[in-house]
Amino acid sequence: MSNPEIRELEAFLALADELHFGRAGERLYLSQSRISQLLRALESRIGGRLVDRTSRRVRLTPLGEQLHAGLRPAFDAIVETIDGVREAARGVGGVFRIGFQGTANDPFMRAVTAFRDGHPDCAAEIVEIPLSDPFGAVLRGEVDAAVVLMPVRDDALVLGPVFSARPLTLAVSDRHPYARRPGIDAEDLAGCPLIGVSGAAPEYWRLAQAPAVTPGGRTIPAGPAVSSLQEGLALVRADRGGMLLCDPTADYYGSHAVAFVPVTGLPESSLALVWHRNHETARTRGFARALADVTGAAR
Repeated sequence: MSNPEIRELEAFLALADELHFGRAGERLYLSQSRISQLLRALESRIGGRLVDRTSRRVRLTPLGEQLHAGLRPAFDAIVETIDGVREAARGVGGVFRIGFQGTANDPFMRAVTAFRDGHPDCAAEIVEIPLSDPFGAVLRGEVDAAVVLMPVRDDALVLGPVFSARPLTLAVSDRHPYARRPGIDAEDLAGCPLIGVSGAAPEYWRLAQAPAVTPGGRTIPAGPAVSSLQEGLALVRADRGGMLLCDPTADYYGSHAVAFVPVTGLPESSLALVWHRNHETARTRGFARALADVTGAAR
């Protein structure tokens, strides 16, 4: 029996990742029917079914799970080796542009340094991306990867290491009644308009940064919407509302006119590295490894 062709393996791995024939096809710029054809060819070579497909769901068979577990790391290693050799043949490492939201915190900068040390022929550039458009720069190809606030629910993006899970604080004017408290519960947010995020950020992401209701179902008043963190803090100082921030950001932007009050009862804030599913390179994977190593995040 002949060995599988590379395109069959690519189609299987894309389908294993997406569990959807249409999305697997989009990822490889192939039609859904072509993905099905490649899968059938691979199953014929192997001699068993790799995928169960119904009208509602796609899932790997036990044989498919076994193939995926062994094939994925080997395939990634091959792709990375080829990318590295191709870059060496060109004699240049290129430029790797990394976006970040808010502040370039210590773990992020240590990862950038580690990446530069491991890729001396690659120029790593860091770029601030707007609070109001967390994913746009990646989707438009303006940066190769970006560190953004969670959550991330875009099928075009790969979610890399998730790190820096920290409690939330409420930034309020030092004139606000909550400023004198040692802490508040999430239900207390019903008594403070929350400054939200405007612009191109998806609604689910904006609601995660400024929820409309408390965990108990009480309405949280909507405050002004801003496009940058600095603009939000200016409105906080003007007593136009409160703003939810993770405590490292609160420490970084500490101000005599702003109080940062710990909030209990809300999920922690986390950062994540994301990149475009169709634009992954060896440099992308190299930076993801550097970030995971520095932060201890799962790869």
